[in-house]
Amino acid sequence: MLGGMAQTTETSAATTPAGPSPRVPRTPRVHRAWFVAAVTFVTIIGAAAFASLPGLLIEPLHEEFHWSRGTIGFAVSVNLALYGLTAPFAAALMDRFGIRRVVAVALGVIALGSLLTVWMTAAWQLVLYWGVLVGLGSGSMALAFAATVTNRWFVARRGLVTGILTAAGASGQLVFLPLLSWLVEHHGWRPAAVTVALAALTVVPFVWLLLRDHPADVRLAPYGGEYADKPTPAPGAARRALAVLLKAARTGPFWLLAGSFAICGASTNGLVKTHFVPAAHDHGMPVTAAAGLLAVIGVFDVVGTVASGWFTDRFSPRRLLAVYYALRGISLLFLPMLLAPAVHPPMLFFIVFYGLDWVATVPPTIALCREHYGEDSAIVFGWVLASHQVGAAAVAFAGGVARDVFGTYDVVWYASGALCAAAALMALVISRPRTEPAPLAGAR
Repeated sequence: MLGGMAQTTETSAATTPAGPSPRVPRTPRVHRAWFVAAVTFVTIIGAAAFASLPGLLIEPLHEEFHWSRGTIGFAVSVNLALYGLTAPFAAALMDRFGIRRVVAVALGVIALGSLLTVWMTAAWQLVLYWGVLVGLGSGSMALAFAATVTNRWFVARRGLVTGILTAAGASGQLVFLPLLSWLVEHHGWRPAAVTVALAALTVVPFVWLLLRDHPADVRLAPYGGEYADKPTPAPGAARRALAVLLKAARTGPFWLLAGSFAICGASTNGLVKTHFVPAAHDHGMPVTAAAGLLAVIGVFDVVGTVASGWFTDRFSPRRLLAVYYALRGISLLFLPMLLAPAVHPPMLFFIVFYGLDWVATVPPTIALCREHYGEDSAIVFGWVLASHQVGAAAVAFAGGVARDVFGTYDVVWYASGALCAAAALMALVISRPRTEPAPLAGAR
């Protein structure tokens, strides 16, 4: 891979109204953008611990506090909804205040919310600490973070880098799920919550010392592109995020992307990540074994997402999305027949198959946002991600209610499979832009 990282062209400084920029040095053999991507990868891995925990908390909290699964699912749904709704504002805040500041503060908020859950005694505290605080912090660490880094630091290999950074969340799941499930099983859920807080705090020094906001900060061109001065920070981050939404909402591709990505969130974070462990436990499978299967999903998610990034650089992202959603829907229709007390080969096949498809939808979705919305694509993707998390939140809550009412999760698996078929059709009808996209909120 290092051979592909080499870049030997010499860049020249652009001029600004204030005069010429300082002479830009020759691009190094291994471009600084790859180091920034590596720090971003580690940051997302460290922050991924919080995403591993909700599915492991449902049964322990139900047993200790006698809260219904619907109540616990509501707290998770608040977390997921805020995760998505915060993302577009976080992308605008990164433009205004810089990536380092926003991400460092977000990690601190995640740690605070996770620690406070240790002392909670009422359901509203779970909603406030885990739902609101961790939701706001995690939203600022959402995929809009990866999209912002990719857009600023890379021109070539954007699809591949997007796939790698998206896979970081799955890698974090792989690292933390077995540990957290073991802690919950042997020491209770509180040590697991403390572990999440410590993981978030551990990453903060890496972000502050090693991450850089823009290639111009170190007088470099982005990888595969030409040097440009760092844009002046745009005031009114919230206003700009809303302005981008209003303009994008007037276009058909935005609603197709948002609708299909809402189904993506419903069928992954809302359903499988939140309810797979308790559903498997309903069929007699130990919690640690079910959590281990989710970790295996994380392994193959890394492979699938990186491969999807590579495919996105070479094939139509519309067709890729249609294939991904169709295959996901088919697999969900078979899942109720596969749940059993022990892990057997058909279940392992489902885990591998589903893992390859888990977040494979992200690189082509980001590519379509970039294709239609240009320089504002990170913020537009933030709003598309918001729809992803609203879909996830709805199913996280509905799944818990369905389990309380029907005593089984089967109806939710079947409904999600049908929704994935609809998402495949939505992806196919996304049009191609007629002209080069212009910034939606004005030139920067």
